[in-house]
Amino acid sequence: MELKKTMMTMAIAGALTLGATQVAPMQTEAVGNGPGYGGNETINTSILTSHSEMAAFLRKQEAKQKDMQLEVIGQSMKGRDLFLVKYMKNPDNPTILFLTQQHGNEALTTEGALDFIKSLGTGKMKGVTDNVNILIVPRLNPDGAAGDVNFSLDDYVASGDHHLTRYNANGVDLNRDHVTRIQPETKALHDNVLSAYDIDYMIDLHHQGPNSEVDGELVSGSILYPTTPNVSDDVLAGSKQLGAVVYDAISKKGWGHIGKYPGGSAETISRNGIAVEYGISTILFEMRGMADHEYPSYVLGQKSNGYLIKQTVTTLESTTRAIADGSIHSKDTSFWDDLPTQTSRQSEE
Repeated sequence: MELKKTMMTMAIAGALTLGATQVAPMQTEAVGNGPGYGGNETINTSILTSHSEMAAFLRKQEAKQKDMQLEVIGQSMKGRDLFLVKYMKNPDNPTILFLTQQHGNEALTTEGALDFIKSLGTGKMKGVTDNVNILIVPRLNPDGAAGDVNFSLDDYVASGDHHLTRYNANGVDLNRDHVTRIQPETKALHDNVLSAYDIDYMIDLHHQGPNSEVDGELVSGSILYPTTPNVSDDVLAGSKQLGAVVYDAISKKGWGHIGKYPGGSAETISRNGIAVEYGISTILFEMRGMADHEYPSYVLGQKSNGYLIKQTVTTLESTTRAIADGSIHSKDTSFWDDLPTQTSRQSEE
């Protein structure tokens, strides 16, 4: 398939510039209404933050932020550094882990995580790290994100300077490798983060296809707690409270529309396996649309990028604050009983 390569507008490029958390609204409910790719728009991956750009950004922020520490927890299959960003002022504080880009083509949550890291060095988040420890793995699958893999990506739809794929360089889905941990990326996560720190909460940030809906409206994203029967009652309760913080924060936004994700119970999946093995309360957040894929119907046009980045930042900020001030413990989780499970809008696929 021959792909037409055109220039993106300055507005879209600006939406993905590091630190561009403040994005001018494009239209009400832009996340839900932004168009899918459909072959009608150029998907320019060159506006995404490359791995070298991310490394330089993280090192610059570490030099500027006295509370931030940057650690390399391992290397990817192709030798790229795997980074851990740490804010650990008091080991007795509750700790949350934010994990992004297990799937390399699910990129905007990483862009949001980088904006969040920058905000932690500003007055906007002043004092929050006094009462909560924050761990961020901003990209677990750098090889997939760079399209540097040992299999063909010829059918992928994006333009720009590279493709992005769900899988790591070996063609393995990292989010199905949380039991055997054969891949270097998942092994590094378990050996040097999950086993090394006393973590209370984790949000695993992903993207899904663009055509999921609830109540007849396309969702901006969907959430889910651990669904394995082996999860403890306390961990499950904490997971549902964590999800309640996210749901309430996003639902207040005019562009936010959240559904329940129809996920499985396999413990090879991080949401389930990590909750059981480490006693960590976890939720999955599946943002709308992917940055690249071999199936055009899975890719979202870039007009909603700014809002999806904002949705990630809102998620990270709201959960960090709720854990820091203890309000997470009083969250009403009854909304889960009525939260509709998303369905696919078949007419758009």
